Amino acid sequence: MTAAHVNKNIRYEPDEPCSLPVSIGIGVQGVLLVIAPMVVNVAIVFRASGQAESYISWAVFAGLVIGGITTALQASRFGRLGSGHLIITGPSPIFIAIGITALAQGGPAMMASLIFVASIVPFALAAWLPLLRRIITPVVSGTVIMLVAASVVPIAWDLLGDVPEDASSAAAPCIAAVTLAVSTAMALRASGNWQLWSPLIGIVAGCAVTAMFGLYDFSRVSEAPWVGVPWGEWQGLDLTPSPEFWALLPVFVIVTLVLTVNSISNGIVVQTASRRQPRATDFRLVQGTLNANGVGVLLSGVAGTLPTMAYMAANISLVNLTGVASRRVGYVIGIILLGLAFLSKLTALLLAIPHPVVGVFLLILMALLFVAGMSPILQDGFDVRNATIAGLAFWIGLGAHEQAIFADRMNRLLGILFSNGVMVGALTVILLTLFIELTSPRPRRLETELNTSALPKIDDFLRALASKITWNEAATERLRAAGEETLASLLQLDVNHGPDGPRRLNIVARPAAGTVELEFSAVSDGANLEDRLAYLSEHVQIPDDSEISFRLLKHYASSVRHRQYFGVDIITVRVEGSR
Repeated sequence: MTAAHVNKNIRYEPDEPCSLPVSIGIGVQGVLLVIAPMVVNVAIVFRASGQAESYISWAVFAGLVIGGITTALQASRFGRLGSGHLIITGPSPIFIAIGITALAQGGPAMMASLIFVASIVPFALAAWLPLLRRIITPVVSGTVIMLVAASVVPIAWDLLGDVPEDASSAAAPCIAAVTLAVSTAMALRASGNWQLWSPLIGIVAGCAVTAMFGLYDFSRVSEAPWVGVPWGEWQGLDLTPSPEFWALLPVFVIVTLVLTVNSISNGIVVQTASRRQPRATDFRLVQGTLNANGVGVLLSGVAGTLPTMAYMAANISLVNLTGVASRRVGYVIGIILLGLAFLSKLTALLLAIPHPVVGVFLLILMALLFVAGMSPILQDGFDVRNATIAGLAFWIGLGAHEQAIFADRMNRLLGILFSNGVMVGALTVILLTLFIELTSPRPRRLETELNTSALPKIDDFLRALASKITWNEAATERLRAAGEETLASLLQLDVNHGPDGPRRLNIVARPAAGTVELEFSAVSDGANLEDRLAYLSEHVQIPDDSEISFRLLKHYASSVRHRQYFGVDIITVRVEGSR
C-alpha cells in the first residue's frame, strides 16, 4: 500500500458523516441518474406482456418504493443486514425477458409468486457463500448474464418500430436514429458529467423528435394527478401453482442466482471505490449486501413488480465524480425515491416515453450488460477450458431460446422449461463447472484445532504432500514454512477464542502445475490478514515482534488471500515449487 494507490478523490468515506446539504445535493444527483431506468425497466416488461396501463402505474409505484427501501437498507448495518455503503438499487433489467414470459403465461399474480419463492436465493447464497465460491464462478455468472442480454435484444428490435398505425413511415426510423445517435455520441465523445448523462439526454432527444411527429402523448401527463397511489391494481400472490409456475420456477431461481452473484461483484467493487486507502474485501459486508437485496426481491414478489438490483455503474460514477461515498447519501436517496413514488405526474411523464426511444435505450442497456458478462470471464483467465465452457453454454442456451433444440419433442412442462435459453445455458455452464471440479485431482485435507499444538500435524501433512508431488528439499521447506507462518498469523489474528476453547481449523491442499494452493478455514473475528501484509509492505522497520510471522508468510508465499465471512475466515496461500 503506497501513496500512489491512495484515492485522494474521496472526500467522505462510508462511515464519515457529511453535512445535510451535501447529502441532499449528492442524493438528488443520484436519483436523477437512475429514475428514468427504474421506470423504463418496469414499463418494458409489463407493456410487452400486454398488461393494463393501470397495473403498469402500480408496478412503477411499487418499484420506486422498494428501490428506496432497499437503498436505505444497503446504507445501514443491522447485524447481517446491509452493506454499510452507498448502493443505489432499483428494478432489474436482468428479469426483463423471463418477466415477460411469466406475465404472458400466468399474469402478474404468477410472476409475483415466482419472485417471492425465488427470493430465498439471496439469503441462502449469503449464508452459504463460503461453500459455493468454487461452483458459482465468474465464468458461470458471466455466461448467464450474456444469455440474459441476448434473450432481451429481440424485444428491443420489436420496440424500435412500434408506433401508431397512422403515423408517418419515417417516424419510427427517425425517432430511433436520433435517440441512438445522440446517446452513442455522448457516450463515446463526452467526458465527465456529460458522459454520465448520455442515456437521459438521448431519451430527451428521442422524445423531442416524437413530439415533432405529433406522437407524444401529452394527454397522459396532463390528466395524471399530481399525487396518488394506485392501490386498487395490486393482485397479490397466486396460491394455486399451475404447470407453468413449476416450469418457470427453475428459471426464476437461476436468474435470481445470477442477480445475486452480480450483487457479490457489486459489493466487492463498492468497497474498493469508496475508500481512500486500499483494503482487502470484507466479505461480511458482501453477505450483508446480499441479505439487503434479498429483502428487496422479497418485497418485489409481494408487490408484483420487478426484483431489485444495484445500479452499480451509476453508483460508482456518482462516487468518482463527487468524491462522496458517505452512507448518509444512501439514506437521502432512499427518502427521495419514496417521495417520488407518490408523484403520479412524474410517473406519467416517464411512462409516456415512446416505444422506439425505449427500444434504443434497451438495446444500449443490453449491449452494456453483454459486455459486463464477458468481463468476469476474461478476468478469470480466458484459457481453453473457460472458453469451451462459456462458448458451449452460450450457444446451447441461445439455440434453446430460438427453440431449435428438440422443443417440439417434449411435453408441455419440459417444453416450457427447456425452451428458455437462460435456463438451458445456465444448467449447461453449471454442469460443466461441476464436471471440472469433480474430475480435478482430489485435494488433500487435514482437520485439527486452531492452536500451537496443531503445528506437528500440519508439518507432517505438508511434508507428505511435498513428497507425493516430488518437490525438492528447498520447495518442501518453503511449503512447510508457509504452513507454519499461516498458522502463527491465524493465532495472532484470533487470540480471543471464547469459552468453547480453540476453534477448528480445516486445511485443504490443492496441488497444481508447479504450485500448491493451501486453504486454511477457521472461525475468527480478527483483523484481515491481507491488510496486515499490505501495511508491512509499506513499512521497512519492524516495530513489533508480533509482525514477524506476517513478514515471513509474505516471504514464503507467492500470494495470500484472506476472505472474511460471518462465522468463518478463509485464508488461501499459494506456494511455488521453484523460483
